[in-house]
Amino acid sequence: MTERTTPFNAARWRRRLRVALGDEPADLVLAGGTIVDVLAGDTYAADVAIADGTIAGIGDYPRAAGRIDVSGQWVAPSFIDAHMHTESALVWLPEFARAVVPRGTGAVVTDPHEIANIAGLPGLEAMREAARGLPLGIFFTVPSCVPASPWESPGAEFGPDEIATMLAWPECVGLGELMNFPGVLAGDDDIAAKLAISDQTRRDGHGPGLRGAALQAYTGSGPSSDHESATLEEALEKLRAGQMVMIREGSSARNLDALVPLITDNTYPRCCFCSDDRDIHSLLHTGHMDAIVRQAIAMGLDPVRAIRLATWNGADYWRLGGWGAVAPGYRANLVILDDLRNVEVAMTLFEGRVVARDGAMVEGAITEAATIPGTLRDTVHLAELGVDALRLAPGAARQAVGVIPGEIATRLLDVEPEIRDGEAIAAPERDLLKLVCVERHHGTGRVGVGYVQGFGLKRGALASSIAHDAHNIVAVGADDRDILRAVSTVAASGGGLAVVADGEVVAATPLPIAGILSDQPLAQAAAGVGAVEEAAKALGSQLPSPFGLLAFLALSVIPEARVTDRGFVRVG
Repeated sequence: MTERTTPFNAARWRRRLRVALGDEPADLVLAGGTIVDVLAGDTYAADVAIADGTIAGIGDYPRAAGRIDVSGQWVAPSFIDAHMHTESALVWLPEFARAVVPRGTGAVVTDPHEIANIAGLPGLEAMREAARGLPLGIFFTVPSCVPASPWESPGAEFGPDEIATMLAWPECVGLGELMNFPGVLAGDDDIAAKLAISDQTRRDGHGPGLRGAALQAYTGSGPSSDHESATLEEALEKLRAGQMVMIREGSSARNLDALVPLITDNTYPRCCFCSDDRDIHSLLHTGHMDAIVRQAIAMGLDPVRAIRLATWNGADYWRLGGWGAVAPGYRANLVILDDLRNVEVAMTLFEGRVVARDGAMVEGAITEAATIPGTLRDTVHLAELGVDALRLAPGAARQAVGVIPGEIATRLLDVEPEIRDGEAIAAPERDLLKLVCVERHHGTGRVGVGYVQGFGLKRGALASSIAHDAHNIVAVGADDRDILRAVSTVAASGGGLAVVADGEVVAATPLPIAGILSDQPLAQAAAGVGAVEEAAKALGSQLPSPFGLLAFLALSVIPEARVTDRGFVRVG
């Protein structure tokens, strides 16, 4: 089980003393490398002696049961993702670990509100069980906003009783992102109950665009971190309000370019890196935290400081004792780099064992297969749906969701609808498409329809059962019948992603675990996601990740406009 701190064990303590003093051989010595010291902010040459999964000492250690020569390489703490949702990788936890551990990731702090929206506490208990025994520290924050707002219809609710139960888990580090910032600012009774239950714990924030008095009120309510800053000015104001600024670089929301200038000699202790949402294709082909650190260094950030933002700072914020540094008494969760500036990962160690080498897991490091938990089967329940359900009245079509490439925030646009036979239709030549959200948990038949601009499809349709946070089926398209075919394709496979053009399914990948995760091995799951993304781009979209962005267009707590199963929503 992942724990925030290592329980004291007198026998192991005394053994570490003997190893540190040179009176007893270490279990393993990493010999001849250069230590990346994120605490002192420099590098130096030394051996690392490991005993019982913990760093016993750093210096000259010739005695060891095992010895790995890391001469010419760099020894750094393994990376920590300070805020993410593992579900966004689209694979079950064992396969997620296979993707990120070879990239040097040693721990993640995940808010599992995607599964919570679908399956409630039983779904999260299944996640907890799947995390056991993995060579990856998996820490949870407790979902605080299920549903995210009254404008969404999830499969389950997660109230104060469930929050209290989960907060008692030793691997829980605090309350998850408080996305319902309007509820916070209104002094909502439900929010008050959740704040009371989570008193004395960390509370993760989520305040996109919050500035001025609203930010002061929100931060004063308890959220002491934020990962939603899109501009330097916003991030600086949040930092001054006392928040840990988590600089996000995900598959859809990419804020690193805008926010790296925030990191100075004065501010760097209050900044850290996170991915928030990265799909499996991005993880395999671009990377995880290693990619963020690499990009930050390429932008001019000092390598040691960049690594600190991906290790110690996040561990310190979340109070993960013994994580995030190369120092005596810390867990031997380490990464060996061939190149410091290019962040080339040669090996990953977890609790003193080499668990990944040369970009692949070591045989036997993960034994569990990516099986589907029974509590997460058969979660798509769609009412019978006809093309009439996709009609859009002209009077309701004078505003559109405006897509912003590289961001999950949108604009509320005034548009002139395209009218045919008394109804508003898609006009791909004007980049005016239909955005549809279909309730899929309880078979209500509820459908929300609106316009979206900026998605870029020239023809066809996309549909996805990944639709943060309620995870109904969201679709975008230039033709109603293609939209309907895409939605039905997703439903028939128990959830998934589908691309349709001219009435034919061009590409599809099933996601039968809760309707949002693949049950396939890592490489096969990544290939399926890559295929639908490429098929979407072939229909004209120039977005970096069409499905990645589509997944956020029903999220009713991100400004300025969305379409949920309850209709067109103006946010903020």
